[in-house]
Parts: sequence; C-alpha cells; structure tokens
Amino acid sequence: MDVPLPHLDRPFDYLVPEALDADARPGVRVKVRFAGQLVDGWLLERAESSEHPKLAYLEKVVSPVPVLSPEVARLARAVADRYAGSLADVLRLAVPPRHARAEKAVTTDTPPTDEPAPDGTEPDGSPTDGTAPADGTAPADGTAPADGTAPADGTAPGGVPSEAADAGARPGGRAEVDPRGWRDYPAGPALLRALTDGRPARAVWSALPGEDWADRYADAVAATVAGGRGAVVVVADARDLDRLDAALTAVLGAGRHVRLAAADGPARRYRAFLTARTGGVDVVIGTRAAMFAPVRRLGLVAIWDDGDDLHAEPRAPYPHARDVLLTRAQLGDIAAVVGGYARTAEAQLLVETGWAREVVADRAVVRARTPALAPTGDDPQLARDPGAASARLPSLAWTTARDALRADLPVLVQVPRRGYVPSVACADCRAPARCPHCAGPLALPSAQGTPACRWCGRVAAAYACPECGGRRLRASVTGARRTAEELGRAFPGVPVRTSGREEVLATVPGGAGLVIATPGAEPVAEGGYGAVLLLDSWALLTRADLRAGEEALRRWMAAAALARPGTAGGRVVVVADGALAPVQALLRWDSAWFAARELAERRELGFPPAVRMASVTGAAEAVADLLAGARLPGDAEVLGPVPADEGRERMLVRVPRSRAAAMAEALHAAAGQRSARKAADPVRLQVDPLTLF
Repeated sequence: MDVPLPHLDRPFDYLVPEALDADARPGVRVKVRFAGQLVDGWLLERAESSEHPKLAYLEKVVSPVPVLSPEVARLARAVADRYAGSLADVLRLAVPPRHARAEKAVTTDTPPTDEPAPDGTEPDGSPTDGTAPADGTAPADGTAPADGTAPADGTAPGGVPSEAADAGARPGGRAEVDPRGWRDYPAGPALLRALTDGRPARAVWSALPGEDWADRYADAVAATVAGGRGAVVVVADARDLDRLDAALTAVLGAGRHVRLAAADGPARRYRAFLTARTGGVDVVIGTRAAMFAPVRRLGLVAIWDDGDDLHAEPRAPYPHARDVLLTRAQLGDIAAVVGGYARTAEAQLLVETGWAREVVADRAVVRARTPALAPTGDDPQLARDPGAASARLPSLAWTTARDALRADLPVLVQVPRRGYVPSVACADCRAPARCPHCAGPLALPSAQGTPACRWCGRVAAAYACPECGGRRLRASVTGARRTAEELGRAFPGVPVRTSGREEVLATVPGGAGLVIATPGAEPVAEGGYGAVLLLDSWALLTRADLRAGEEALRRWMAAAALARPGTAGGRVVVVADGALAPVQALLRWDSAWFAARELAERRELGFPPAVRMASVTGAAEAVADLLAGARLPGDAEVLGPVPADEGRERMLVRVPRSRAAAMAEALHAAAGQRSARKAADPVRLQVDPLTLF
C-alpha cells in the first residue's frame, strides 16, 4: 500500500472480485480499503489462497496497465532494505505519477506484458525456471558486493575480460560496434565485445581529458543493443542528458531510446516510462528518475560522474543512483559501467574488491591528451610573484589568459560561488557581516546594491559592525558576476559570458572570449579552451565535509577536461598550493591515485565507503527513543550526538560492511515501533548520507 508508515511495510492480502479478475494483474495500480480509508497500492502477485481467514475485497483497479514490472519490484524491495526504508517510498520514486492521457496514447498500440521471451527468459532477463542468477544470490543487504566478497568460483564477477579471454567467437548475426573511440583504453574494445556478447562486464572508467564521454557511452549502449539487450544510463543534470541524447540519436537513430527526467513534466515523463515498459524501446537515459526504468532484457546499467551530489535522491529513503544501479546489476547479473573524469572512493572500492575492473588509458596517452597544468602556490611561482600566495588572480593566471586571448582562443574561468558578492565582512575588523534579525550572511547583489540577508531577504542599509561599529564593507567571497565584471575591465574589448544557475550555456563559439562559470555549468568550447583558470580553490578545499578534497578534484578535472591538449596550446592554472594532494592528482591527471588514498584514509578512520554508517536526525528525545528500541548488531558503534539544523541533533551508527543489512533492518524495525505507537516527533534515517557532519 502507498502508506509511508514503517510498521505497515509489508504486503497485505485482499480478495479479487470476479468483476476485476481480468484487470487485476500483477503490477497494476489499485485502491483498497484500509483502516476505514481508501488508499492507493500496487498489486504485487496473485495467489490461490491466503492464510488469513477474513479478507476485504479489492475496491478498484485504477488502471489495467501493469506499470510495476517484476524486476523493478524486486529491485525496489532490495533498495528499501538497503536504505532502512519502506517499499512504498521506493515505489513512489520508481513509478511516475499516472497521466491518463499519456497512458491511453502509449498503451493503445503496445500493451505491457510480462510473458517470457522466446529464448526462455523473463522480460528482465532472468531464467523462467526460478533459478538464481549465474553468480549466485545477491548479498544479504541487496547491494553490489563492494565489501570484498567474491563469487563461489573465485573469479571477479563480470570483470572486463582480457583480450585473450575475449578471443572466442561471438554469436552469429550480431553486428560489432566500431571500437575506435575506446582504443585509447587498453580494456575498452574488450568491454564493447563483452557487452555485445551479453556478458556481465563491470567497469570503472576514467575518461581522458577532452574525451567525448557521451559518444563513448553511446558506443557501449550500441554494443549492448547489438547483442539483443537493453540499457539504462543515468547522468546528473539536463545539460548532460541533452548531450547524451544527441549522441545516442546519432548512433542508434531516432526513436530507438527515450529520456526519463522529472524536469520534462508529468505527461512526457510518464509517456517515456510507458514506452519503455511496453517494450517500445530498449534504451532509457535520464537523470536519477531513470535509475528504476523498466527496460526489458536489461543488459547494461551505466552512470556518468557518480560523484555529483545530484545523483543522491533528496526524498526518503534517500537512495543514491550509483548504488541503485549497482544493486540492479547484481540482482540481474548484468553489465555495469561507472564513469567520470574523476574517480570516487566508492568506485575505487569496486576496483579494489574485484567487483569491477578499471578501464584507464596508458600514461603515455594521458600525457599526450592532457593540457599543460600548473599551480600558482609552489616555490617557483612564489619566487617570480611573491603575491601569488594571496592574490585572487596571480600573474601566472593573468598571463595565461592573456596569451590564450591573443591566440584567438576562448578562456574558461571557474568560480566556486555564484552571484555578485555572496559574503561580505567589516572593512575595519574583518568580522563577517551578519543580518541583525536572523544572523544570516549579508551579500551584495551588485556594485551599487544594498547589503541584504541571504536567509531572510531583509535589507541592511544602515548596517553597523557589532564588533567595532564600522560601516564600511569588503568582499570576503567573490561570486561569478563580480568576477566577470573584474575580468571585463582587465581585458577590455573581449566578450565576457557567464554560465551558472541563472543561465547555463551548452556551448560557446571558438575565438577569443572569456567564459565565467560555476562548477557544473561549464559550457563546451569548439575546439577546446586555450586556457582554464581555477580560482578560489580555498572555497572548495576548506569546506567542513568528508568529501571536500574529492569534490574539489572532481570539479577541477571536469573543467580542465574542456581544455585543448598541451601540444595544441591548452593550459590550465589552478590557484592553489601544488603540494596539496588534490592539486597533485590534478597535475598528474591521476584521480585513481587520489581515490585510493582517500579510501585508505577512510578505512583507517572508519568512514564510508569503508564501513556503513547511518545518520539518525531529529529531536534529542526522539533520536534517543529510536536508538533505545533498535536491536543493533553487537559490533555497532553509536557516535554523537552532534548538533544538526533547526535545533535538532544527529547520532551516527557505524558497522562493518558485512553487518550493513542487520543495521538497516534494526533501524527500520525501530522506526516501525515508533510509528505503530504514533510517536509525535519524526526522525530522519539516512544510510551512507553524502553529508555526515
């Protein structure tokens, strides 16, 4: 039932009246009466009998279209168990809201069916005889076995095959995909052949700078389709989705795939969902809304830039798209690709445990494709420019931009903060300027604007520093619009464009010009940028976040990848000390080294992904009540409390990865006990949240 109460997270039996017998198929939406109310639900399966002596009747079949496939239902249950959540919450994410007009248009010609395929498999690719997948059962927590376990035969499940192992003949009649785009990666052609053969290859791909990742993913999808199977590819945002959409249309042709994104609107999203559910297409791409897409005979799941926080679902039970796709790969014994310019600690764990093989280029190829990279805070630069340690735009960055503009090449400037001046301070004592009403940070909207609070919006025209009484303000953080204004004065006559939340540019034309962009909004330049300047690195590196270094490197590499190779005049300048580990990884273009270092440190300190950690947030009494009723594993550690937002507190529960399922089950059961007795104060449960502190 579509009821979010944890203590009702189980199937319920109802009688099917004869009038609804034909329409009441597994997977349809229904309405049932529960506790005197009519509630929504999904029909999971039909049975001849029930152990309950007295049953109510099914009230209504909302639609005869079985929107919930058996494969997605199994996946949703595994995801709910992994994240200590309820099945109803996951199904709400997996199945879009019904749109009657779109439903009628799609299902008139191709009604959904879950009949076995002619080759003896279910539509999701599993055997019809009910046997387990070839690699055995899924782990107890329903996730990919990133805890170091191996299958019974001692081999890494679905690792990318070697050239020798892949030399066997492929089934007849399957067209091969041209592997030229993957030849820069020694394991790339073998990966494509494994996808064509329908083997469950699992890969962690580190893309080269300048790589057209959308084309490479289109090649992988085309290889999967050539083998008679389908694919699901998840990206972070609409701009990446548009790029992948164009690449797939060029490779597969029009009408061979659909895009699934919540931003497309309810009608378009539901139409795309039903097109995939009815078997009208074999490929679904989208944002995190596509991670549960019902593709028949699924053969590949892939995610691009898994470190982007947009992949984390903000609604309960807060699943991450990467983990959902890896769980799907494990349950269905299918291929998986995790790709990006930078590598996360979670992806590194997949490599180190043998669950996936890394697909990387040789160092000679990396050096040939990488732009010339330089920091401004090392000793040689400080000797030439003593002010480089404190200047926002040191001389090296300025001369690099000037040389690129003189060569008639565009210049990209990445600034971590949007707006004009998002934070100001007293010009006399340097104390941060705060709103007198709510203590929020004051910001300047423009050069002639009046300071206003970023939290409550109140204007502080007569602001006086409570520390020294000063009335003059200075910028403590400079935003993208102020940077564009300053660089426009520094390079008169040069076109200046901005790309950020207000306006995201997809591409910029070649020729001299300045592009000021916030992370994630960098447009692609024709032929690549002549120079890329990474400013205000301290804003990324000094964040109070476990993933600060990893996130800084990810954003830098995404911007640096848009530059021309060093042999073609491309240069990247990062305004930071070259001795810092994230800067070293950028200069060497070796995110795998940094990810291995991060993972080793987290193992030593006991942080995810080396362990499983759950966050319990709420009022102090409610958090204590839930933890007191949770039968946690004996080796669980309870840490805290620490202050959270809005007067709440947070407790952390840490267990080894092998005990993750037991921890999630205990927390879910404790939440169910509180909801059964109608506890007033809510508690938020998150397993492996992106933000721990």
